[in-house]
Amino acid sequence: MSNKTISIEILRYNPETDEKPSYGTFEIPYVEDWSMLDALEHIKDELDSSLSYRWSCRMAVCGSCGMVINGTPKLGCETFLRDYYPNAIKVEPLANFPIERDLVVDSADFIKKLESVKPYIINAMEKPVEEGVNKQTPEQLGLYKQFSMCINCMLCYSACPQMGLNPLFTGPAVLALGHRYNLDSRDDGYDQRTEVIQGKNGVWSCTFVGYCSEVCPKNVDPAAAINQNKLQGSQDWALSFLMPRKGAK
Repeated sequence: MSNKTISIEILRYNPETDEKPSYGTFEIPYVEDWSMLDALEHIKDELDSSLSYRWSCRMAVCGSCGMVINGTPKLGCETFLRDYYPNAIKVEPLANFPIERDLVVDSADFIKKLESVKPYIINAMEKPVEEGVNKQTPEQLGLYKQFSMCINCMLCYSACPQMGLNPLFTGPAVLALGHRYNLDSRDDGYDQRTEVIQGKNGVWSCTFVGYCSEVCPKNVDPAAAINQNKLQGSQDWALSFLMPRKGAK
């Protein structure tokens, strides 16, 4: 192992014992191929077993290891010490979420918002099984494929300034996922999602800073999804005057 070292400063907080968060600094071996997860694992195994953080796949697929590294929301598994050496690295939990412990945040509100857009295929005219599968052209798939790549890592929520100002804001990832299903040719749930997507805390709360798309590890571009929904909402509003729904006053 290399004789070189690197300093890792980590926000520590246990709500059961601490009045407020503080920082702990750890001097660890510098290994060029170590990711931030490797560094945290070394700290937990060799220096402080009480350190808490989330991880699972280590392959930028599960979205579990989101954290703020030197001020930028990133996945720990694809952030490497070599990108910062020899400077110190500051590691914090995702912003705009309650801290459960150290780098672990409470995602309950995010999950509730995720469920609100019904992130699944809604088919009002379910086909009999004997009619076979719903076919889809490459062009139809291309409309929503980009927005289907979200791994729910919540980096965009940490980056979004509107989330800090308005915790009721539905948020980038959820709005992008609702858009993904609305664009799916097999789905009939547009009207059921409209209240959330076009509502007070939906796309119109977005001030279009665009940082959500910058930090997205899968290039989902939630900012584009939000803007597309704003355009669709404006078109729906205009059409409501030209072709009012039956029974509307």
